[in-house]
Amino acid sequence: MYGYDFHRQKPIDRYIVDFFCNKLRLAIECDGYSHQILEVYQKDTKKTKRLNALGIQILRFSDWQILHDMENVLRAIEAYIVDFEENGFSTP
Repeated sequence: MYGYDFHRQKPIDRYIVDFFCNKLRLAIECDGYSHQILEVYQKDTKKTKRLNALGIQILRFSDWQILHDMENVLRAIEAYIVDFEENGFSTP
C-alpha cells in the first residue's frame, strides 16, 4: 500500500502481529470474536502497551470490519500513512 511493504505474522519482541510495516512503525491487528473476551482483551491491552513502548503504533480492526467494511479499513490505514508522511509519526 502506497509503496510500503507489510509483512504477515511478524514476530516483535515476545509478540506476533498480524501485519507489520517497519518503515511506518505500524502494526495492523485483525481481531476475531475471541478478542471480546475479557482475558483476551487484557492480553491485547498489554501487547499494545509493550509495542507502543517500542515505538510501534497499532491499528486494530474487527473481523466484521474487514469482511463488511473494507473501504473504511483501507481509509484508516491510508489516513495513518498520510499522517506519517506529513508528520513523521501518527497517533491512531
